[in-house]
Amino acid sequence: MGRLLQMICSLNVLLILVGVSLSGAILDANYYHKTCPQAEDIVYTAVRNATIYDPKVPARILRMFFHDCFIRGCDASVLLDSTPGNKAEKDGPPNVSLAAFYVIDDAKTKLEQSCPKTVSCADIIAIAARDVVVLSGGPSWSVLKGRKDGRISRANETINLPAPSSNTSQLIQSFSQRGLSAKDLVTLSGGHTLGFSHCSSFEARLRNFSSAHDTDPTLDPKFATDLKGKCPKPNTDRNAGQFLDSTASVFDNDYYKRIVGGRGVFVSDQSLLGDYRTRWIVEAFARDQGLFFREFAGAMVRLGNVGVVESGEVRVNCRVVN
Repeated sequence: MGRLLQMICSLNVLLILVGVSLSGAILDANYYHKTCPQAEDIVYTAVRNATIYDPKVPARILRMFFHDCFIRGCDASVLLDSTPGNKAEKDGPPNVSLAAFYVIDDAKTKLEQSCPKTVSCADIIAIAARDVVVLSGGPSWSVLKGRKDGRISRANETINLPAPSSNTSQLIQSFSQRGLSAKDLVTLSGGHTLGFSHCSSFEARLRNFSSAHDTDPTLDPKFATDLKGKCPKPNTDRNAGQFLDSTASVFDNDYYKRIVGGRGVFVSDQSLLGDYRTRWIVEAFARDQGLFFREFAGAMVRLGNVGVVESGEVRVNCRVVN
């Protein structure tokens, strides 16, 4: 098993070092080397400055990248505003809690000043997602660039986003439809190390769970009691909820340790331990943070290639098509 993981990691590094074509368009780590060499520095500065003032920015940007790539591919369709004739992705039910769009707007404004009509909004999100991980103490990787921005964004398509109540079989199928493996599923779920959830996403596990169990039996009993205290019935605090690991501002492997201990917040988190296809990966990451970091870098590269196509545009304003 150790040799297999070592080979997988080596392949991930190879994909990071060279441009790859997984969906029709060639992406390149040096795509803006001549046309906008300062692009990554501009994005990093915008992300860093926003994070200083709002510690929630890293989790929000990372979630934004995932939600963008999982619908129409990594084309920045999640950034488009709704219009009188179209309700856009950001206003779909799973996305109404997305935030930090202003960080992307800020980076885009500065990029338009330095390199007009050059850097796509889709690439800005991909770079920003890497930067928030690094700023939180996680791994770095070379972001492959050259994406174009899509012109279509539909709220009704967000129903295809994985739900917190999904089981592992449903999640594996969803990831597979996007060319991602079960290992990618477990690895990318590790982004929850920076996450927070409101009670509505997990309170069904706490009371009247099934005819046989009032509380989800996969929950650690003490943790279940703690969650009930944070999410009482009735609950008048709309901001009440729970961090998805105990070091919520630090990118680490505590998320996996908590799953092993029965303290995964979502059904989608805890179910990863109960399925033979994913259990060994959860346990491996819980033991070895370095392994998780190496795998996460490779998985983010693969996620960033989902649905990338050559058609599209470079938006001047990330919120509207040109």
